[in-house]
Amino acid sequence: MLVTVSGCGLFESEPGPPEITNDFLAKLASGDVQGAAGMTDNPNDAKETLEKFRGALKPEGLSTKVDQIRKNGELASEASVTFDWNLGKNRHWTYPTKFDVRQEGDTWKVHWAPSVAHPKLTPQQSVKLTELTPDPAPVLDRDGTPLLAPERVVSVLLVAKEAGDVGAVSKALADALGPLDKAITQQTITDGVGKTPEGQAYQVAALRDADYQSVKPKIYELPGVRFSSQTSLLAPSRNFGTQVLPAVRKLMENDIAGNAGFRVSTVDAQGTEVEELHSKAPEPAKAVNTALSRVIQAAAEDAVEPLTQPTILVAIQPSTGDILAVAQNDPADAQGALALTGRFPPGSTMKAVSALAAIQSGKVTADTPLPCPGKTTIDGRRIVPNSNEFDKGTIPLHSAFAFSCNTTFAQLAVDMPANLLPDAALSLGLGVDFDVAGLTTITGSVPPATDVVERAEDAFGQGKVLASPFGMALVSASIAKGSMPVPQLVRGKETKADKHPAAPPAASLEPVRAMMREVVESGTAPQLKPYGDVRGKTGTAQFGDGVHSHGWFMGYRGDLAFATLVLSGETSTPAVEVAARFLKAVP
Repeated sequence: MLVTVSGCGLFESEPGPPEITNDFLAKLASGDVQGAAGMTDNPNDAKETLEKFRGALKPEGLSTKVDQIRKNGELASEASVTFDWNLGKNRHWTYPTKFDVRQEGDTWKVHWAPSVAHPKLTPQQSVKLTELTPDPAPVLDRDGTPLLAPERVVSVLLVAKEAGDVGAVSKALADALGPLDKAITQQTITDGVGKTPEGQAYQVAALRDADYQSVKPKIYELPGVRFSSQTSLLAPSRNFGTQVLPAVRKLMENDIAGNAGFRVSTVDAQGTEVEELHSKAPEPAKAVNTALSRVIQAAAEDAVEPLTQPTILVAIQPSTGDILAVAQNDPADAQGALALTGRFPPGSTMKAVSALAAIQSGKVTADTPLPCPGKTTIDGRRIVPNSNEFDKGTIPLHSAFAFSCNTTFAQLAVDMPANLLPDAALSLGLGVDFDVAGLTTITGSVPPATDVVERAEDAFGQGKVLASPFGMALVSASIAKGSMPVPQLVRGKETKADKHPAAPPAASLEPVRAMMREVVESGTAPQLKPYGDVRGKTGTAQFGDGVHSHGWFMGYRGDLAFATLVLSGETSTPAVEVAARFLKAVP
């Protein structure tokens, strides 16, 4: 609390108007309302008015300045002062006022009137402080299209003691709101009301304004039902961007809030506003820009939605590392952030890494003839089969890749050094740990395997190799770019990486890209042929007891890289079909 004191300080005679003025202001500034009121000629009224005044403002501080003290005869002086109320959040209310200091016998007192607190304050009045909150700033996609935009949200509240027949009201609410949210039932409403303290309202639902208007005729007149509204940042639909947009909203909460304004007004004894004394308009924040694409996110969500199994799609722009889309269907959402942190055996999508490692070793080229038997035995201990034990005889490596020969890649891995596959994976981003602002991400892990059987299994994505859909989308983006792009989400928020691996040799990558094209042209993903120059790799990965399998596809088209995963898809076909729906919808 600050007070600027002018006039005399220490004095030997009885204090006069300057000293009384300074002492009164000092007590008022320090929050000693009773002490300040005691220096007036009407302590009771002064105390009541000043307490209400400060109670309404709830100030963090008060600075005062004595501008002038002018004698007004022998027994009175007029003090001109300036009040500067610090209302917090960089808000100040500054104004001049005047009051008389009068002599009563041997003492001087502040002559009390409500105008001492403010020149427009009259008897039986107080002040009211109203915060003016700006709408939160929108969150935009890479093209400036809103991903989160301010929208009116109406809360539907139920007060049990005002409802009468709570069961009947709950049923009416459930009938009206259930089609908007399947989680709202008569039972959930009655249970919620039962757990709510008596006299308090239970929030039945929070509705977008459009949804509220659609059900308003059915619920507005129900007994015990009340409504309140506020402005919130909302996605285009309830399930849009569930794995990224809440994180962006939380990350940028302070940035999008803007600066609140305020207004101070006088109110009468009933609390009715009389006159505005001061106002400052709120200052909205600037929009937040992200790397996401609303068009690509929508296409990804439409692509995963039809499946009943948990299904995921992550898309990254190779040239920039921009995270374009992260989509999960409802069954996947129910299991958490699988797209970004789930760790699964990548199956044959790992062969893109294994092919790079094998070519980089210098022992094979894309045209090297290699056996692709229906099954093979590794180190006399592990029998590795192809899918349904298909047998292609001896074929070039690029054909073994296109047909997805487990046996070929298992035998290639036997002669690899323990670190060759992990190093190749790291050069494509698999195993790098990123600190993406707002998100928790895991790419995966490819540990060195000294055991030849384990190394053989790792080569076709079984073994101990694990990857997330985010990680495999990054692998695909790295192959497309020629080096690992650093994933980006929010503009101006730099992503940090724990490693910055060297790019793989271009001479080793180019054959892998050609192999990935062959997968689409004549291999395991012909469904993607109509959608342009698509390059990729299918994968089927056994898990658990080996009875069931996840289905994968990872690939790229131009400057769009992505990975799809269908949990318990059994084959790669559902994942490829997700990719086909996605590519068909993306320009």
